[in-house]
Amino acid sequence: MNYKVEKLKVNYKTLEEFKKFKEYGLQELSMLEDLEANIIENDSESPFYGIYFGDKLVARMSLYQIDARFDRYFEPAQDYLELWKLEVLPDYQHKGYGQALVEFAKGFGLPIKTNPRVKSKPFWEKMGFSAVQYDMERDLGENPLVWFPAGVKEQTH
Repeated sequence: MNYKVEKLKVNYKTLEEFKKFKEYGLQELSMLEDLEANIIENDSESPFYGIYFGDKLVARMSLYQIDARFDRYFEPAQDYLELWKLEVLPDYQHKGYGQALVEFAKGFGLPIKTNPRVKSKPFWEKMGFSAVQYDMERDLGENPLVWFPAGVKEQTH
């Protein structure tokens, strides 16, 4: 399957679509507030990427590039991507949409960190992610998984 991943625009249509996703929360609400306060133009850049089926948003994720200065996961410290809110609407699951989003993120060639939702670990393992090998983050209630591009030193703190 070859799905087209698009950077999602911040506008009312996108935010309306987001309400269909379970992980609808503070990030979207702050985007909505910004939009309503006219701080951002319609169609501003957002950290979200998604896949449309026809004109319906059926899968999405958010992707942030984290500067090496703030890196608490990799040794040596390096720029990496933080992948959040990967979600596919129920009727579209198990059709390769989630995989297409993750492959798109891998295309940036940076290590990726994610915090998998309950029961999604087998998916991430299939995508080549592995658990971070240290305990510091456990205190934050995180169970981060990481992926390394070929040739990047696979060492975590």
